Amino acid sequence: MSPRNRRVLQALLYEVFAIAFVGPVLSFAFDKPHASTLGLAFVLSSIALTWNYIFNAIFERWESRQSVRGRSFARRLAHGIGFEGGLVVILVPVMSLWLNISAFDAFLANLGLLVFFFFYAIAFTWTFDRVFGLPESAARRDAD
Repeated sequence: MSPRNRRVLQALLYEVFAIAFVGPVLSFAFDKPHASTLGLAFVLSSIALTWNYIFNAIFERWESRQSVRGRSFARRLAHGIGFEGGLVVILVPVMSLWLNISAFDAFLANLGLLVFFFFYAIAFTWTFDRVFGLPESAARRDAD
């Protein structure tokens, strides 16, 4: 599988499984109809994908102007905090309005989603790599 096709398949499967899990959990947690929370999960996923693209473009533009090159732990931490912080700012009002809950409850729900996605991303990536194999960039090379 080409690297591009692999990335597209991985992103699509990641989001499909996330929506399938998050929708029912939100339905249960907030006593809302499944159709509504599946719709919300789809909207949240779409926002996260769009924000990922926008944030990475902004971050890489900023990064290209830095005198120190490379991605230190501090820079990776700044990237993670910036991405997740921006996502929280965007998603809390959407969740609050969609579910008709307070911004504080939406914030708490969003924190729960952040914890879930931390573990989900690790498990999904491991499973995806087991099923589809490692990408060329991570494949082991035999010593000559």
